[in-house]
Amino acid sequence: MSVKRHYEREFVRTFFTSPTAVEGEDDSAKMLRSAAQLSGMQAPDVWVPDNEDATAPSMRDEGVENIIEVVSEHGADFPGEIHPRIVWHRDSPGTRYQGFQHMLEIADPDNGAVDHIDGFVVPEVGDIDDWKKADEFITIVENEHGLEEGSLSMSVIVESGEAELAMGDLRAEMGRPANNLERMFLLVDGEVDYTKDMRAMTPTGELPPWPELRHNTSRGASAAGLVAVDGPYDDIRDVEGYNERMVENQAKGMLGIWSLTPGQVVEANKSPLPPKTGSWLLEVGDREIELDAEDGKQVYRGDDVGLESTDDGYVLRVGGEEHELDEDELRQELLDMTAYVPSMDDIVDSMEEFEAAKEAGKGAIAMTQSATLVVDGVEVELQKDRMWDEATYQAAQTPITLFQDVYEHRPDQHEELEEMYGSDIVERATDVGN
Repeated sequence: MSVKRHYEREFVRTFFTSPTAVEGEDDSAKMLRSAAQLSGMQAPDVWVPDNEDATAPSMRDEGVENIIEVVSEHGADFPGEIHPRIVWHRDSPGTRYQGFQHMLEIADPDNGAVDHIDGFVVPEVGDIDDWKKADEFITIVENEHGLEEGSLSMSVIVESGEAELAMGDLRAEMGRPANNLERMFLLVDGEVDYTKDMRAMTPTGELPPWPELRHNTSRGASAAGLVAVDGPYDDIRDVEGYNERMVENQAKGMLGIWSLTPGQVVEANKSPLPPKTGSWLLEVGDREIELDAEDGKQVYRGDDVGLESTDDGYVLRVGGEEHELDEDELRQELLDMTAYVPSMDDIVDSMEEFEAAKEAGKGAIAMTQSATLVVDGVEVELQKDRMWDEATYQAAQTPITLFQDVYEHRPDQHEELEEMYGSDIVERATDVGN
């Protein structure tokens, strides 16, 4: 039985932070104004006016004023959710009090912003008791201003060993009468401060990849019915690295990531969506090489794999090693080396076919993928059969469920999605599985 989710959105692809006040500018709120007017694929699912690390301590009071002004003006038209990040620290009562005062000001109905505020992001949390302190402060804010209890969500940034361990307690703590932790929404990794807290070092000074933290955050979110988001990817020009990080995360169930620029937002908004067209991959060593689709065939053009036909069969060369194979052996070897990345159309087709088979009383069916692989001009016919049962169907449904969540909550992206896939596929994708 799946965990009950207390929040409307099941998926968050993008967590975009903006400084709330920029020192030395005629308009200190200019970054907020720019972010507040983003739309379509450039607009994040969650926008975070960042009144903590992104804003100088001397500017944070002004940052609160800027949040109120900009959100009051543009919040109604912003297509995503708005979750300001306030100051907090597990070891500093003064910092926690300052964050509380900022939340009180932002949430004051007389200031005009709270109608467009979905919740608050709390950084630098500690053990589960510290999470409860933040929860209680938000409850007080709601009561002080006559807001419905639980109307403001709480997301935390996991930036310490204490916070990482607290995720293991969260499932048991949510729903206790003494707290309102059902307001929890996002678990966000903050690898920079986590590295500092763990006193970790690398020879180059770069951040460790922290796959364990990302796994634990994804697991904690799954267990508690929350959404997991990875931390910032600082090299904003490294688009390939950013996409590789997202693919790694998606295999862990972490489908959201921090975005630092509108360009990263676009990449992160598109990354978990099924591709428009399917593609075949050839696995060579520890690399996966995408094959070129030409005239209905899949062509390999690299130098790491070679193939020639002989009187007795074939010679397959992989990484300097040669293998003499007959036709069946060659086909099996190449089947082991290839993988297929299904398109949106492929996934929808397969789901519809399985639904029809289930309706007809079948519990499992075989799905076939076929291709003509071309290596050094030699053509080999490949065919893969995969059994689909209910578990396979549900696993394949995740990207479609994500798409449906996006389509429901982001109407500003409808036009771009239809341009990407075509209106027919979009219509079928929104219907399948329901």
